[in-house]
Amino acid sequence: MPRLNRTVVLALLIATSSIFLLFQLYYYRQYVSKHLVKKFLGLARKFSLPVFLVDTVTLSLLTQEAELLKDSQLKEPHCTFLCTHRHFITFGLLGNVWKYDAALQDAAEERGLELLELRGKDPRLVGMDDLTGSEIPLHLLIRSDGHLLVHVVVLYERSGNYLWHGPLRLTPGIDHNFAPFRKLDFGRYAGAYDRPELILTTLDGLDVRLPKNFSHFLTEHSSSRFLECRYREAAAFYQLYPDDPSPEAMDFRMKAKSLLHLAARVLTELQVPFWLSSGTCLGWFRQCNIIPYSKDVDLGIWIKDYRHDLTQAFQRAGLPLKHKFGKIEDSLELSFQGLDVKLDIFFFYEDGDIVWNGGTQAKSGKKFKYVFPRFSLCWTELVDLRLRVPCETLDYVVANYGPEWNVPVKTWDWKSSPPNVQENGVWPIRERDDVIQVY
Repeated sequence: MPRLNRTVVLALLIATSSIFLLFQLYYYRQYVSKHLVKKFLGLARKFSLPVFLVDTVTLSLLTQEAELLKDSQLKEPHCTFLCTHRHFITFGLLGNVWKYDAALQDAAEERGLELLELRGKDPRLVGMDDLTGSEIPLHLLIRSDGHLLVHVVVLYERSGNYLWHGPLRLTPGIDHNFAPFRKLDFGRYAGAYDRPELILTTLDGLDVRLPKNFSHFLTEHSSSRFLECRYREAAAFYQLYPDDPSPEAMDFRMKAKSLLHLAARVLTELQVPFWLSSGTCLGWFRQCNIIPYSKDVDLGIWIKDYRHDLTQAFQRAGLPLKHKFGKIEDSLELSFQGLDVKLDIFFFYEDGDIVWNGGTQAKSGKKFKYVFPRFSLCWTELVDLRLRVPCETLDYVVANYGPEWNVPVKTWDWKSSPPNVQENGVWPIRERDDVIQVY
């Protein structure tokens, strides 16, 4: 029995010591994490770095304004928001108002920090006239104690009045163990965001800026992937098929641009997600521009995002309804008349491993179905506007235009030319007054 008691006591002592050691390690890590953030914020103030908190885990903890206020009143040792279970924390930096200073590297070293700067092409300066572009800082990685990290994502304002960050790419010679690159929240792809309104608050005793509407920022982050226009491929296309410089082509593109901006404003105000579809999507993907002979602007919308006040919103914006085909349950399509340019909105239906949109021939009542492989949505820029396109753009375009999509075709029959078109029956005569409305 005495031996058993000594064994139990020894086990309890070991367990207690282990728990105590774990608590010590936990609080030590909290101290180091917070100390790193404190050092970084001091560095940011010294060099006037316009940084703000974008860490997804930290922002997820800030669910109520009351928590912010409560935390701001807690004493210095407390660390709830800035000390997470991860080995890194993420800040954004407004690149357009940041004046780069080479002394930042030396100042970081003086504070016992390692700074790694990753650069990449500036897409704002890349175009078909200049495919080289200059390099700009895209990501800053600031490390302490060999493993704790501050990841700074540089966000640049682009012509579509949004913020963009580049992908994080490791060039030869960079230490792949410098940071947990695969675990970082930002950098796997380029991303695009609304420019957030920032507020100054206190978290864990430190003054930090963060998006006022951090819930919106988190929602954006989950669907922020950005696809750059393929300028190099577009330049090659124009070498084979020179652009149309005629006044008529220029006039159409100007009117189509204006119509696209107006449609985007209406749908954004309604909070209805949309994407470039059909010929407008092909123009962006193939030639980074609107196809001058397409004669209309094409948009796609998921039928689940349809709103009953959508037609009225477009009409209030000065775009009268030209026709309405189909119904919400089947093959809905709306067309609005702009200034000599038509806006076609196709509603897409999900069906197993495919999606489809419908078409209707007004005279005969015949129905058609255009089938696509499933796709997700990414951001891009076209005509100085941030817009969505299918992320799997090539699959989308090939489905709609076939393997020869890169060859211009000016004669196109919407009922027979697309390789993904299928006949889909005929509207019953009793329904035609409702499903075929031409104005």
